[in-house]
Parts: sequence; structure tokens; C-alpha cells
Amino acid sequence: MKKAIIIYNSHTGITKRYAEAIEAFITGKKIEVKLMSITDYSKNMTFNADYLLLGSWTSGLFLFGQHPDKEWVKFAQQLPQINIPDIAVFTTYKLATGSMFKNMKKHLAISPEKIKMELKSRNGKLSEFDKAVLEKFLK
Repeated sequence: MKKAIIIYNSHTGITKRYAEAIEAFITGKKIEVKLMSITDYSKNMTFNADYLLLGSWTSGLFLFGQHPDKEWVKFAQQLPQINIPDIAVFTTYKLATGSMFKNMKKHLAISPEKIKMELKSRNGKLSEFDKAVLEKFLK
């Protein structure tokens, strides 16, 4: 059975709700999923999975300067070398994601080519477009 790990940071609960919606969708595809907050992550954890999805809420000014918050940056910088073939990033936002994905990737010690999917949600729900993108990612 394939395995997925979803690690997120949530400020108001919207990103957590989005991570849980992603988890439910992936579980429905008969993939074993482990969901955790960045506060549950430990440096000693190993990643034995086929998919890794990393999420953060969008911090910054409304229309520019979007970035992950300090806690997510600290988490991202302490991740070990990741050998999972399919990696995705996701975010929740109020008005726009702007440079959020670029800034998330900047803090990860992962080559940009390894990040195969970006998802975003304003309300923490999976849209039909999100489901189609996830479907393609999981193939």
C-alpha cells in the first residue's frame, strides 16, 4: 500500500481543515495517510512514504510579501534530506498567495523540480479543481 505524509502549520484552523480535507481525499484513494501538525514533527522522524505534502497558512501583507510564518520556516529548515519522489506544498490565504509558494520552496532543502504540486484554498475546502490536481499528483 502506498503511503502519504501531510505536515501542516495552521494559525486559525483553516489550514488544518484543508490538510484534513486533503487527508480524506487521499485516504479515499486507498493510500495510507499520516497527518500531523509541525508541532508534532520531531527531527528524529524518518519519511518512509511515497508522497509528502507540506502546508502553511499565508502570512504577510494582503497583496504582496506573502510568506510562511516563522514556525513553518524553522520546521522547513530542520527537515532532513528527503528522498520521497513526490512532494507537494499547499497553503491557505485571505486574498492572494502572491509569492507564497516561491518562499515556501526557498526554505525547503529540496530542489524545486521535486515539488510536483501546489494547492491553495481560501476557505479550507477542497475544490473540484483541487481534487483533479490531487488525482494527477497521486498517479
